[in-house]
Amino acid sequence: MKDVLLILLSLTVIGLLTIRFMRVRRKPIRGYLDLIKLTEEQKTQVEEIRKDFLPRVAGIRQSLRQRRLELNDLLFAEPPDMQAIEGKSRDVSKLQTQLEREVIDHILQEKELLSPEQKRQFYDVIRTEFEKGGLGVHGEQRPGTTRNAGKGR
Repeated sequence: MKDVLLILLSLTVIGLLTIRFMRVRRKPIRGYLDLIKLTEEQKTQVEEIRKDFLPRVAGIRQSLRQRRLELNDLLFAEPPDMQAIEGKSRDVSKLQTQLEREVIDHILQEKELLSPEQKRQFYDVIRTEFEKGGLGVHGEQRPGTTRNAGKGR
């Protein structure tokens, strides 16, 4: 009986270590096209698109984080200033809309580089992200957090 338990425990530890090793070795993604097999020419084109896109959305995300922190301060001020809260909330909404528009334009731009089969794969990737609640942030680490690359994908 002890031997069976020892074997089960050993197999469990080996399995967990294998899973952990596989997660750590996974290459971080910078975009959802990294999940699709691309030709070398396509990879070059995607990198060119990202040189413009990634810094632009990073700036929007930074502004969005800052406005949310400001909104947080307004929400907990005594007494709360509803006019300031509503104004800051509108600022946050505008930035969210701007970010969404940038991502949509980016998806459409990348989609044009793909073959029909790759477009089907890209569709599935994007659909899965939408089903999870939206397009995730990849390749970006939030201040004060750690994140395993590719986790949850």
